[in-house]
Amino acid sequence: MELLFLGTGAGVPSKERNVTSIVLSLLQEINSVWLFDCGEATQHQILHTSIKPRKINKIFITHLHGDHIFGLPGLLSSRSFQGGNTELTIYGPSGIKEYVETSLKISSSHLTYPISFVEIKEGLILDNDDFTVYAKKLDHGIDSYGYRITEKDKPGELLVNKLKDIGIMPGPIYKQIKNNPQVNLEDGTVINCADFIGSAKRGRVISILGDTRYREEHIEFVKHSNVLVHEATFDQEKSDLAYEYYHSTTKQAAILAKQGEIEKLILTHISSRYQKESDTQLLNEAKDVFPNTKIAFDFSRIVINN
Repeated sequence: MELLFLGTGAGVPSKERNVTSIVLSLLQEINSVWLFDCGEATQHQILHTSIKPRKINKIFITHLHGDHIFGLPGLLSSRSFQGGNTELTIYGPSGIKEYVETSLKISSSHLTYPISFVEIKEGLILDNDDFTVYAKKLDHGIDSYGYRITEKDKPGELLVNKLKDIGIMPGPIYKQIKNNPQVNLEDGTVINCADFIGSAKRGRVISILGDTRYREEHIEFVKHSNVLVHEATFDQEKSDLAYEYYHSTTKQAAILAKQGEIEKLILTHISSRYQKESDTQLLNEAKDVFPNTKIAFDFSRIVINN
């Protein structure tokens, strides 16, 4: 599982940062790629990576401001040209379906694959064999959402040495023990399979918040995340400006990370007013509150290990 930042700027692109788009690569887990937001030139950013648009099968939009959606029609069209033929699902606030369908209709764009839309509300929006995704409404003037992606726990490993100790050697019996609560051995012995399986492997949790003011009610939503991706549009001295424009500061993002007891904080959505020489200042403001903080740059990669 890996996060790849295609765009880490806010509002308008700059020479150093494109506008928002984040890839969650699940190629090792379920052979697919999920995209969070799709600002202008996202498809161009993808060209500098190994990501294949046809592998993108879910797109999650946090809100409908242009720097988060203006790249969507172009990416959807290019996915057709690049061999995409499997269904793609777009999740987002009310209006995302109208925006996409109108853009494609007016531009006479014809796709080679079906699109389904899920116009979200707070709560559970996806539940499959491997993951759940919850949405949380944020504070941004227009409807803006955060997403909590939780990998379901994996069964523990078979305790092979323990089985060998009681004379059960490798063979088809191991699969039976792995997949059943009890197994009858040839000699009539009944074994409780749970005694020979290790502890379940806890699934990873990633929280990706869209544009928002700092709010205490977000703490529970991000609680115990392995990674929290949070906007840091402004430095800590501009908290009044951040509030006025429905955004957060570096320090506010760090406070939320600390209160939520998360493992790692990634700052993104950096205003174009901050050039490269400001990066250390912005990072240190957050690290003073929450030391395990990184600032994302375009094409930053964050591996999320178990």
